Amino acid sequence: MSENSLDPAGIAAVDAAGLLGDILTIPDHISDAMWRAESAMLEPGTANSLVICGMGGSAIGADLAAAVIGPSATKLIMTNRSYDLPSWVGEGDAVVLSSYSGSTEETLSCFEQAKASGAKLYVISSGGPISEAAHAEGIPLIGLPGIFQPRAAVAYGVVSVLEIAIANGIAPVSIRKDLEAAAELLRGLAGEWGPDSDESQPKKLARAAFGRLPIIYGSGLTSSVAYRWKCQINENAKRPAWSAWLSEANHNEICGWEGASESGENAAWFLTDADQNERVAERIRITAEIASSHGARAEIISGTGSSRAERLFSLVLLGDLMSFYLAVLHGVDPSPVPLIENLKDKLGRPTTAG
Repeated sequence: MSENSLDPAGIAAVDAAGLLGDILTIPDHISDAMWRAESAMLEPGTANSLVICGMGGSAIGADLAAAVIGPSATKLIMTNRSYDLPSWVGEGDAVVLSSYSGSTEETLSCFEQAKASGAKLYVISSGGPISEAAHAEGIPLIGLPGIFQPRAAVAYGVVSVLEIAIANGIAPVSIRKDLEAAAELLRGLAGEWGPDSDESQPKKLARAAFGRLPIIYGSGLTSSVAYRWKCQINENAKRPAWSAWLSEANHNEICGWEGASESGENAAWFLTDADQNERVAERIRITAEIASSHGARAEIISGTGSSRAERLFSLVLLGDLMSFYLAVLHGVDPSPVPLIENLKDKLGRPTTAG
């Protein structure tokens, strides 16, 4: 297994669709998404709960949005990755149908059930049947640009869900200022972590993951980010990865480290947050020591910034770039997802990655 170069020439050799540019412009996506949500003219109101139906890149945006809101949420926020809407959803609840392509079959199935439930509906999409239905039936629609891989539009999904949560009194309006600050922070990080710096943090992490199985742990704010890192390694680098959250992993998965060295080399990454529960912080320290003592290359990684939005988005950008650079090291074009396309063909239905 040879390690390809991470210089601009090596990157250009594999990045045929220009995914790196999409990742580095995430801060602009945040700003554009805020404008698009404002243009949708969401009417203020209240809801008993917010249920976001989506898959893949569309669903992770909902998870990350809920993490940004965190303890300031006034009502339940739930991501629904299923063909079926929860039976308790009805009048007084708000349901978001999030499908970047507009043709995700699980989300379309929930759309029909949501209409029958009497809940307040919203659509987040770049087009397709679900956007057409929203236009026809007068359902509020936040339209997204249809030029990205669904996973590359993550900031649009996060911001759109946050704006719908704000409109329904489930999240504080102050989050908008946090999003503006996050966009500015990420512009600086994008310059620092771009292709010209050979010793940047995401490139170092990519080299640490090369030839190893990455296992990413999160807690609280970083739980959904850990899952995002795992999925980005899967889709961009075309490599297996694992994610788990603490302290749950201390009650089961930790036992697996006893035999971990027998199945190959591992990289164990622990995503921490400045507002981490003190006991969880101690669990992270001890679990990292356990992983290291059983042959893993362990590292504790923190987000940057003062607000939850800043710290979350800084880790999202770091993970997206790490997974991109890992793809380059393996000489793999990060954009195509042939196994997903093959699955779609076998299903014979318009299932999408999000």
